[in-house]
Amino acid sequence: MAMSVPPATERRTDRLIVAELVGRFASASNATFLGEDPEGVLWVYKPAAGVRHLWDFEPDSLTNREIMAYEVSTQMGLDLVPETVEASGPLGPGAAQRYLDPDPDFDYRSWFEDRLDPRLWPVAVFDLVANNADRKLGHVLVESDSGRLFAIDHGLTFHAHEKLRTVLWAFAGEPIPDPLVEAVARLRESLDGQMARRAAELCEAGELRLACQLAEWAFQAAPSDAEAHATRAEVYRIRRDGELSLMARGLYLDASHRSESMSRPEPRPD
Repeated sequence: MAMSVPPATERRTDRLIVAELVGRFASASNATFLGEDPEGVLWVYKPAAGVRHLWDFEPDSLTNREIMAYEVSTQMGLDLVPETVEASGPLGPGAAQRYLDPDPDFDYRSWFEDRLDPRLWPVAVFDLVANNADRKLGHVLVESDSGRLFAIDHGLTFHAHEKLRTVLWAFAGEPIPDPLVEAVARLRESLDGQMARRAAELCEAGELRLACQLAEWAFQAAPSDAEAHATRAEVYRIRRDGELSLMARGLYLDASHRSESMSRPEPRPD
């Protein structure tokens, strides 16, 4: 099957200020607002203080999971997740995603006539990579002006255990299209560098579960890379220090020691 993957979205913002709230998405599970930045650009603003607690996801991690979904989509070259950045606003820090105007006349049921629309393949592969536990049909949008497809709402991603839940199971058992296999390969190539550094940033911010997962990705992509091992060693050491369980402390300490030994250069023979 022939298909194309558009170029990655260019990041235009690093830290956003939401200057004014102009609306609220009343049906959202977490507190979600439509806000304007100082230039009048619209953003979907999700303050960390408005996150609903779940038993299997740390409530403080939603901001970073939303941002990481955008970063992974970009590294894969999918241009699937709208630009998503850290934000400060009237209700405190959180995440903000560039607002897209959805097509009000598009019938989403048309995607499921006869067989699943192949335009959804990038979403399915992205969800598999991100371990998305919340792919509802309403989390895929068609932009009004361009007719392009975008994926939103990625707060329940990147869990340490398999959590994939999706409405796109009709692709199961079919071969993944070659352009998307190449997209996964691009992501893998980036893991040993950018993802290791991102893991260190998340660790410093206290997002230890997500930091551990990204450190594992970086290690698995480049098992002989000293930087990836150094990051993994530090992340697991810090996570070990915050654990109460003796078993968990032992496991994290062992992982830290293994990577610490791999991060040291081998002594040269005399």
